[in-house]
Amino acid sequence: MGAREPHHPLDFLTNPERFMVFSRWAAPMFGAVAIVLAVAGLVLTFAAPEDYQQGDTVRMMFIHVPAAVISMFVYLCLGIASLLSLVFRHALADAAAVACAPLGAAFTVLALATGSLWGKPMWGTWWVWDARLTSVLVLLLFYLGYLALRSALEDEAKAARAAAILALVGLINLPIIKFSVAWWNSLHQGSSTLMAKPGDALPAVYAWPMLIMTLAYLAAFGALWLVRIRAGVWRRKARALALQAAEG
Repeated sequence: MGAREPHHPLDFLTNPERFMVFSRWAAPMFGAVAIVLAVAGLVLTFAAPEDYQQGDTVRMMFIHVPAAVISMFVYLCLGIASLLSLVFRHALADAAAVACAPLGAAFTVLALATGSLWGKPMWGTWWVWDARLTSVLVLLLFYLGYLALRSALEDEAKAARAAAILALVGLINLPIIKFSVAWWNSLHQGSSTLMAKPGDALPAVYAWPMLIMTLAYLAAFGALWLVRIRAGVWRRKARALALQAAEG
């Protein structure tokens, strides 16, 4: 018997069988972490004091900002998965891209909705054609365009290729979202984090709940993404078996 080929630690990223083994325990683990972090984040959210300008509406920040951050992160995942699918023809990468697109669209809708609720008392209107808001709306349109292309074309290979190219084009929008507040005059406030320069840094009493909620969103995305990829792998296996049965 020949020597067994050694397993690479990252084989689960390209090998569907090893991915299924990894995701079987990783998905519930991420889900449990998301629940714990979300509970802790919500406790800190309601314990945080009112802002001297925004009052109680400042608590919307702990829902809105993490949703906006994760919506961009998910699109980055979509772009990377699409690139791997195009270049290396990895079926698992294509399944990962398809799986994360609806999740990214949901996070983007949440970011836009909570931003609108937050903006109404601050700006006196539900919506303005601000650079940041408009670029996030464009992000949602890229997500919806990706999903529409996947479902519109009957040839699955052509649909995957066309949608992957669209996803890569949409990556251009990520730096626009990130730097739009600095590049153009904007009603939207700039970034405030624990690591910002003195005077711009968000007070720790607000920054820590936001960080914990962001990690909760990230863990929730990880759990849901793995579950959706698993479902996609099972569907592809079932389709392949059905074709084999039909040809037999």
